[in-house]
Amino acid sequence: MKNKIGLLLVGVLIATVGFTSLEPVSAIAGSIKLTYANFPPAPTFPCVQMERWKKEVEKRTNGQVKVDTFPGGTLLGAKNMMDGVIAGQAKVGNLCMAYQPGRFVVTNATSLPLGIPNAYVGSLVLWDLWAKYEPQEFGKVKVLAMFTTAPTNIMSKVPVRTLEDLQGLDLRASGGAAQILSAWGANPVGMPMPATVEALQKGVVKGLYSSLEVMKDFKFAESCKYVTMTDTVIYPFAVVMNMDSWNQLPKDVQVILDDLKVEQSKWTGDYMDNHVKKAMKWAVETQGVEVINLSAAEKARWDAKLQPLTDKWITDAKAKGLPAEEIVADIKRLIKKYSE
Repeated sequence: MKNKIGLLLVGVLIATVGFTSLEPVSAIAGSIKLTYANFPPAPTFPCVQMERWKKEVEKRTNGQVKVDTFPGGTLLGAKNMMDGVIAGQAKVGNLCMAYQPGRFVVTNATSLPLGIPNAYVGSLVLWDLWAKYEPQEFGKVKVLAMFTTAPTNIMSKVPVRTLEDLQGLDLRASGGAAQILSAWGANPVGMPMPATVEALQKGVVKGLYSSLEVMKDFKFAESCKYVTMTDTVIYPFAVVMNMDSWNQLPKDVQVILDDLKVEQSKWTGDYMDNHVKKAMKWAVETQGVEVINLSAAEKARWDAKLQPLTDKWITDAKAKGLPAEEIVADIKRLIKKYSE
């Protein structure tokens, strides 16, 4: 009897060990928890890319990593995203660098009016620029992706067909886009994108200057019935991770996240460009939005006022010890490279 019981226990032990060896991942599935904070509402492109990243990470780690996403500023807001991630309030966060132009000087150079044609090119330019210079403001975090919006255009309650129509017009903008509006004679009003909905309703602003996906994402087409095409500059974004959290990840997980970096940046740029096209089609066909294209002569008047912005950025960046001319030259070279 004792021999039978002993054999039975050995059999159970062998079966258990055999099962464990066949299913190593199931024993640790979901054992790594990552919180991912974002500031815009869930339907917007930064949050769409967040959910795509979550899906890919969970799939590629066979469920070992579980990502909990927090859109809409529910965990961290737009302006405290970087510091919140550094402090560990979220393990991963998505920030718009244009909201802090004095902090992210090198990467915000992509917001200069240098001719970035779309989000796909912009995302690759931004990534290469960061990779070359590795700005110190990212020294306390792990960078997981970088991408940009599509070029900025004017969305307004009143038609803007000439520079004269723009004079003194209150428009929401931030970062480099705000400087461009000032150069054109408009009055830029700084605020996070989510706050712009109420500002439009209350008449605090008469429109905004941003990439056009927000016409649908934030339903701005319901109040802004005119879009003036300027295709001027982009807004740069970064996805960063708390450094302690990164260092605690198993090496195989780190490899997976590193392998995703450029792929995620490309995917987001491509998604953004297609999303803008769909948003404008919706705005024109269902909301009666008028698209205003400037004549070549009028566009030349607008463009002539922007060169001083690049000149000033070079002067200010050089004063901070940065190789300003080289950075601008790199951006122009990378635009050409990726546009081809």
